[in-house]
This record gives sequence, structure tokens and C-alpha cells, in this order.
Amino acid sequence: MSNKSFKPYISADQNLKEISFKAIFLGIIMAVILGAANAYLGLMAGMTVAATFPAAVISMAIIRPLKGTILEENMARTTGAVGEALAAGAVFTIPAFLFTGVWTEFDVIKSSLLMLIGGVLGVFLIILVRRTLVEDADLPFPESLACAEMVKTGQKSEKSHVSYMFWAMGLGGLIEFFTSENGIQLIKPFTKSVFKIPGLSKISYLNRDNVEIYKTHSIKGRMFIESPAANAALTGVGYIIGPKLAALTFSGGVLGWLFLMPILLFINNDLKTIVSQDLSSWSEIAISAYNAQIKPIAVGAMLVGAFYTLFKMRKSLITGIGRSFSDVKKSKAEDKTDTLRTEKDLPFPSIILAIAALVIPMVFVYNMFTHNFGSSIVSALVMIVMGLLFAAVAGYLVGIIGSSSNPISGLTLTTLLIAALMMLIMGQKGNEGIAAVIGVAAVVCCVAGVAGDMIQDWKVGHILGGTPWKMQIGGIIGVIAAALTLTFSLQLLHNSIGIGSETLPAPQAGLMAAMAKGIVGGEMAWPLVIAGMLLAIVLILIGSPSPMIIAVGMYLPFRSTACIFFGGVLKYFIDKTSIKKKPTAKGKEIVENIGLLLASGLIAGQALTGILTAGIKALNIKLPTSLANPLFGLAIFFILGFILIYLPYKKMIESGEYDSAPDEAES
Repeated sequence: MSNKSFKPYISADQNLKEISFKAIFLGIIMAVILGAANAYLGLMAGMTVAATFPAAVISMAIIRPLKGTILEENMARTTGAVGEALAAGAVFTIPAFLFTGVWTEFDVIKSSLLMLIGGVLGVFLIILVRRTLVEDADLPFPESLACAEMVKTGQKSEKSHVSYMFWAMGLGGLIEFFTSENGIQLIKPFTKSVFKIPGLSKISYLNRDNVEIYKTHSIKGRMFIESPAANAALTGVGYIIGPKLAALTFSGGVLGWLFLMPILLFINNDLKTIVSQDLSSWSEIAISAYNAQIKPIAVGAMLVGAFYTLFKMRKSLITGIGRSFSDVKKSKAEDKTDTLRTEKDLPFPSIILAIAALVIPMVFVYNMFTHNFGSSIVSALVMIVMGLLFAAVAGYLVGIIGSSSNPISGLTLTTLLIAALMMLIMGQKGNEGIAAVIGVAAVVCCVAGVAGDMIQDWKVGHILGGTPWKMQIGGIIGVIAAALTLTFSLQLLHNSIGIGSETLPAPQAGLMAAMAKGIVGGEMAWPLVIAGMLLAIVLILIGSPSPMIIAVGMYLPFRSTACIFFGGVLKYFIDKTSIKKKPTAKGKEIVENIGLLLASGLIAGQALTGILTAGIKALNIKLPTSLANPLFGLAIFFILGFILIYLPYKKMIESGEYDSAPDEAES
């Protein structure tokens, strides 16, 4: 139902310039850059950061000096932010082709087609439910409201805070350039211990009473301890998600590396001879053993965690699915009525025809995977049905919790399981069946990611007074730009660093690969996976806030989760420090905005430089490693902590937006 009392920032009878060359061009550049940066981040940390805020800041910083309008800024942001959403859909699924062995190297054409079709389909599908979602007064759209307020405030202020973001980008890039070869870990010792277990060796002898006597077997244990990585991007991630989520992620690392791993190393007394002989150090052995035996436990926990997340949101899911059907029915009637500029979408009949047309190339793409036309048609039908449902669901969930918390991996996993069962029913096994399942999951993941991002950006535009059909064109342009370039970034990262390595573990893609191979290919360490599922059930029973996040933390390298936790601790300290000054609402906003811009800049700077250094490595050029030492690592921690706490606090003090009276009274 439309909210009649709502009035946009730019009224419907005003016709400001909106679609322009500078707005679209800037949007395309941002879609490509932010997409590449978030692809790197998603592969490294298992999560991406919503690009709406940095895209809005960059748009204001560049469009305003060129005498652009607020609606041109809105167009650039809408076009540019979608690159991050497409990157999330890609990195959560496409590397699974490599992990399963279906691909031995990146297939540029197939990857681009999957992203292109999934991204464009996501835009088209969410158009069908746009009006209902953005006009629903019961949906808070927290991130959209915050972004809209930031843009409106930027129109009134003389000075922008964008310099903080670009300055932090430079710092993040500098840190990455000098530490990208091996990273920095301050300590990596093993503690040694010995304990004895009777009955593990062969029978020694029978005593005079014919009782079997066993030798006592000594086991030498190891415990792997590692410091946080001196990593600007991961610190920024921890700062943005906050202390609670950062602590949950780190708890997974503690559970995996400091609880389960010592048990594994104690039990496997002859592990050093079992593991490949060219692994010379215990740290390499520990990593290899962790990948083989602890990660399957994490996969099982992620599986249960994903479905538990969907179960908790079941009411929202059912509501979203119901609205998707009801809105399609209403579309023809609404299209016949006269609509205001601020309510006009692209023509619904054209959208529905375009959606139907996209199914045709999808059948041929799936046929390239399966070499079976019947299986390809079934795959395409599963894709379009699940895409329609989950586009509506993703949009509805973003309206409640924001796009940063959009559970697209859980939605994608549901699709993957359905597609896998369909392939089994049709007798499609082996690499062809696995490829079809991952292909369906990839498209649906891109659909859900793009749909959630688009509805968030369109809500911002709704508040500001943007024209929906123009924003929808911008979204399509951004998706196409990101889809045609993102694969090359992924290919470069894989060839130079290795997707699936400790540096770029890609946890969600590992989960998708494990489930596809386990169900269709029959390859799964089921005892360990089941153990992980039971672990997640225990976490649910004791009321753990998010078993899924804990499981992702188990999958990631320990140094990564520790660094994310370090960022969360910094956010905790700035919150506690600033609150002592009793800041006004404006003061709180200053602290939040400056911190967010600094953290986003650190992430973007390191991610973009990471792609640059990957290209340098591909050319066999050695990067500097002289600064990759513990003392430099300590300096990085100090610098990151200083700028993320001191600069937001200092800006709040300079603004005078706090109540100093209590301090003066006490003095």
C-alpha cells in the first residue's frame, strides 16, 4: 500500500537532470572497481561490504564539483554499487567449479555468462516487487535511510568527509603492497606435550593368566598458535561489522584452531610422515591437516547454520514469497494507470518478456555443462523459479536488516540442494551433474545478491526523489559492466595467488563445492560433515547468536579471524570512548561516518592493490618483502588502531557536537 503522506526530497513535479554521461560513466567505473575490490575481499574473508555508502561518498565528491544534481549523484551511486553485489554472487559460487575439479582453470566465457544472466535477471525480477517493498512503512530499510540522510546532509555541508576515505585507501594500498608476498604473522610457535595411552600398539605378550598385555604408546602433541594478520582490509571489515559479529567470527577460529586442531595433532602421532614428504614444517602440516579434517566439520556446521538462518526468517520468507506472486498479478492493472515520475517503473510487459527471453540462453549455457538437453531445461526451470522467489525474499530481508546482512549464501545453498536432487533423479552424475548444480546456484546467487542491493539503492532513490525507471536502467548498465570485467579479476587472482589457498580460501564456494560433490559426485567426508552438523545443533541449543558466522570463522585462517576481531575491538573502544563525552545525535553521526569511511577506504585500498600486485606477480616480478617482519607488523597494528579511534573522536571534538558540561562540573 502506498504511503500517501510520504514526500521525497526532490518532489515529483521537479525535473532535475538525472541520466547524464558523467553520472553513467562514473557509475560504470565504480561498478568495475568496487566489484573487483569486493571479489578480492569475499575470497579472502568470506564476506563482502555493502558498496552503497562508499559509492555515495565518491559520487558526491566527483559529481558535485562538476555542478551535477543530487539525482545525478543518485544515478552514479545506483549504477556503481551493484558491482559489489554481483561480486558476492560470483565469489560465493563460481570458484566451486575449480574446487570440484570441473574446471582446471577459469573459464572466462562461461563465468561471464553466468554473472551476466544472473545479474540482469536479478534487476528484472526485483522490478516486479519494487513498489510494494519501497512503499511498505513496516520495512525500516536501515542502511537505505542512513545513506539517504548522508546524501542529504552532504548537500548542505560545505566540506565533505570524502578525503578520509581516499586517504585511507592510500594507506590500505601501501600496507598491501609491502606485505602481499607472505603477509605478516608475529608469532607461530608450537607447544609440545607428551601423554600415554595404553592399547594403541600391537600385543606385546600374554601373561601367565593368558591376559593380553599391551605396550604403552607415547604421543607427542602440538598446538598451533598464530598472531593476527597485519591486514588493513580485515581490520576494516571487523570495524564495520562491529564487536559482536567480529567476536562471533573469531570464536569460530578459536574453536577450530585452538580447540579441534590440538586434538587432531595429538591423535595423529605420525602425521608428519602421513602428510606429503615435501612439507617440511609443522605449520605447513597443520594447515594441510586442517584443510583435510577440520574444514569438513566447518562445512557441516555452515550447512546447518545456513538453514537455521532461513528458519529463523521463515515468516519474512513466506511473506516475501507471497508478495512476489501478488505483485506480478497486480502489475498489469498498475501499468494502465497514470503514475508520477517518482513511481514509474520500466514497462512490466517488457520486463516479463525479457525474463522469459533470458531463460533461452540459460538453457544453452547449462547444456554446455551437462551435454544433456533435458537436464539443461530442468536446470533452467529450477533457476528461474528459485530466482523469482529468492529475489523477492532477498529484497524483503534487505528491507528489514540491510544488504550487509543479506543471507544470500543460505538462499543459494537451498537452491543447490534442490538442483542436486533434481540431477540425481534425472540420473545426471559425474562432472556434468556437478557443473549443472553449481551453474544453477551461481545464477541464483547473483540474482539474490543483485536484487537485494538494487532494492536498497532504489529505496535511497525513493527517499531522494529519483525516477525508478531511470535507476533501473542504471542498475542494468552497472551489472553488465561488472559482469564483463569481473571474471578477469578472478582469473588473475587465481593464476597468481590461487583461489582456495590460505590467502584466498573462499569459504562459501568451498561449501558449495563440497555439497555438490557430496550429493551428485558421491565424494564427501560424511562422518566429519555430520560431526559439524551436530556441532551446529549444539550451538543452536545453547542459544548461540549465529552458528553460520561461527562456522565461517572455523573455515577461515586463524590469522584472518583474529584480525577481524582486532577491528571489532577497535570499534568497541571508539564507541566507549566517544560515549563518555555524551555526544549529540550529530556527534554520533560524525563518529559513525568518519569511522565507516576510514574502514571502507582501508578495505578498498588493500583490495585494489591486491589485484594490482596479483598482476605484478603474474609477470614474475618480485615484490618487496623487507618490511614483512614482526616489528613492521606491530607498527601496522598501531597505525590502524590510531586512525580508526583517534580520527573519528578528534573530528567529533572539533565539531563541538558533545556535552562537555558534566566534565566541567566534575572538575
